[in-house]
Amino acid sequence: MADDILRDTTADFQEEHLEKSLRPTRLSQYIGQEPLKERLQVYIQAARQREEPLDHVLLYGPPGLGKTTLAMVIANEMGVGIRTTSGPAIEKSGDLLALLNELQPGDVLFIDEIHRMPKTVEEMLYSAMEDFYVDIIAGEGPTARPIHFPLPPFTLIGATTRAGMLSQPLRDRFGIVEHMAYYTTQELAQIITRSADVFATTIQSEGAFELARRSRGTPRVANRLLRRVRDFAMVKNRQEIDDAMVDFSLDLLKVDVAGLDEVDHKILQTMINFYQGGPVGVNTIAANIGEEVDTIESMYEPYLLQIGFLQRTPRGRVVTQAAYEHLQLPYIEKKG
Repeated sequence: MADDILRDTTADFQEEHLEKSLRPTRLSQYIGQEPLKERLQVYIQAARQREEPLDHVLLYGPPGLGKTTLAMVIANEMGVGIRTTSGPAIEKSGDLLALLNELQPGDVLFIDEIHRMPKTVEEMLYSAMEDFYVDIIAGEGPTARPIHFPLPPFTLIGATTRAGMLSQPLRDRFGIVEHMAYYTTQELAQIITRSADVFATTIQSEGAFELARRSRGTPRVANRLLRRVRDFAMVKNRQEIDDAMVDFSLDLLKVDVAGLDEVDHKILQTMINFYQGGPVGVNTIAANIGEEVDTIESMYEPYLLQIGFLQRTPRGRVVTQAAYEHLQLPYIEKKG
C-alpha cells in the first residue's frame, strides 16, 4: 500500500512539473494574444526605464486563456518577485495585510478571481493601490488605536472571468485593463506542438490542427485534450498522434468537431426540445441540466456565444440557426 501511495505521489509531482514546463516565462515565448503582448511590452519597457513598478493590471476574459501565466511572465519581464493568491482565499483584511507585508519593492501581487474578494478586503485595497499604505485598527474598545501601515511600491495584477462583477471604484484603480481573447486554431496548434515536445510525444501537424480545432479556442482545454489523446495513443501502441488518432480519441470523449462536449449539447438540446430554442432564462437552463448558473455563464456560455450558437436577448438566451445546423436539426424561424 505504501508503494501505491508513493507511486501516486510521484505521478502527481511529475504531472505538476509538466504543467509548469508548459508555461512560457517570457513574452517572446508566449503564443497568441499578439496585440495585448505588444502593448504590455511597451508598458513594461517604459516602467523599467523609469525604474518604477508597472502600473496595476486587470486581465479579464473566459477561463483557461492564460491569465495566471501572463501574470508570471510580466513579473519575469520586470525582473521582480510574484506572490499569487485568489479572491476567495482572502477572507479578511488581515489575510491581505499579511500578503502585502511580504512584498519587496516592485514585486507583483497576483489575485485570481479578484471579483470574489469580500467587500471589506476590497476597500482596504484602495489606499494600498493608490498611495501604498493601509490604515488598520489595533486593539478593541477603549484601547483601540489606528495604525498607519506603509507599503513598498508594488504592482497588483487582478484576473477575473466576470469583469462586470467588479465594483467601479476597484476597476478605476487599475491603470492597465486588458481583455484576453480566444485563441485562433493556428495559435492553438503551435501550443499543442510545444506541449507535445514537453510531454515527449510526437504529433503530426494535421493531428495538432485537428486537436486545436476542437479545443474551444482555449489553451487549457487544448493541453487537457492532448493529455487524453496521448493516453489513447499509448494504449493503442501508436508512436505518433495523427488526425485519425485525434478523431478516435475525441469521439470517445464526446467532444465534437466544433469542440462542444456533453454539457454544451445538453444546454442546446434542452433549449430546443423544451423551449423551442428560446428565449429562455439561464436559471431555467441550469435547473434543467443540473449545473450551477455560474458554471454555465463562465465556462460554457462564452464559447457558445463566441461561435454564434447562442444569442443573448432581453428575454433570455436563444439558440441560433447555426446551432440547429450543427446539431442537424430542422430550424423553424420564429415570427415576431
